Amino acid sequence: MTEILNNVFFIFQRISWLSVLDIMLVTLIFFGLLYSLRDTQAMALLRGMILLVVALILLTSLVDLPAFSWFAQNSLPALLLALPVIFAPEIRRTLERLGRAGTVWPASVKSTDVALEQTIRAVVSAAARLSARQHGALIIMQRLDHLDELAQSGVQMYARVTPELLLQIFYPNTPLHDGGVIIVGSQIVAAACVLPLSASGILNRSPERQMGLRHRAALGTSETSDAIAVVVSEETGAISIAHAGRMLRRLDPDRLENILTAFFRPNGKGHKPNLFERIFPGLVSSKKDKP
Repeated sequence: MTEILNNVFFIFQRISWLSVLDIMLVTLIFFGLLYSLRDTQAMALLRGMILLVVALILLTSLVDLPAFSWFAQNSLPALLLALPVIFAPEIRRTLERLGRAGTVWPASVKSTDVALEQTIRAVVSAAARLSARQHGALIIMQRLDHLDELAQSGVQMYARVTPELLLQIFYPNTPLHDGGVIIVGSQIVAAACVLPLSASGILNRSPERQMGLRHRAALGTSETSDAIAVVVSEETGAISIAHAGRMLRRLDPDRLENILTAFFRPNGKGHKPNLFERIFPGLVSSKKDKP
């Protein structure tokens, strides 16, 4: 015991502020890597690769297998070269977040405008009425990232957001009810938009089976941008909201309005997210969204 304590004291005596900074930087890198891979299929691939590497190291070090050792030593460099290909979507998403971190928060999303408050109320009212009628809906509300490419895939509208217009768009069997509606500021820019589907395993692990393409599209849009996605289930009428690859389900209209207000008008002021919020939006938003 005394020897262990002496070793611990010796280590602490050798630590300087540069050593602490070095450890913190390495920890931050691993934290960012694991956070960007959370709830994705890439996490399972990462665990499999770690188990494979550990098994290869144990076999080559504990057992004398010359041919297998030669094969393992020559295969590991190729495996390292394959990492950027395997984790390409996660790397791209992380780089996009870093790029957004230096972007100036545009005046169009500042929430001092009365029109934005009316837009939130219109979306909440429409979601509540669509939920009562069990009409499926997918509403995307733009924040910092531009959604022009997604809007081009739908029908251009540029109409003021009203509950009646949203109800008409998502009325079953109408030409615009499939796809998503993109809202920028106080305007419905486009309807029937084609949105990216989520590649994460969140919905696959959900015990509920009512999660369809609308929920996957909502998660996919929130994974590739900082937009807010409001979903109304066609099967159950449940209201959900997706942001930063996370989904909150079974929301009532009051809570939906509170969450949207927190995203667009926190504390009644235009919110400028800091650097940490822009790089790790899901971590910050999950703390805000807790009831």
